[in-house]
Amino acid sequence: WRINMTQEKIARINELAAKSRTEQGLTEEEQTEQAALRREYADAMKHSLKTQLDRTVIVNPDGSRTQLKKK
Repeated sequence: WRINMTQEKIARINELAAKSRTEQGLTEEEQTEQAALRREYADAMKHSLKTQLDRTVIVNPDGSRTQLKKK
């Protein structure tokens, strides 16, 4: 399972955020797009963090390695 968050999508998130702060604001279509992109970005960040934590090990003083456990 991989979420592909491209630089173009991140740029679009920033573009929509900047436009939302103007007097013009966002259209309904742009608001929907912004919400979807933000959700995709959040999901990608969560997935990235989970993957990183899943691969993290603790090196004990005796040199043995212990994988992090879920709580």
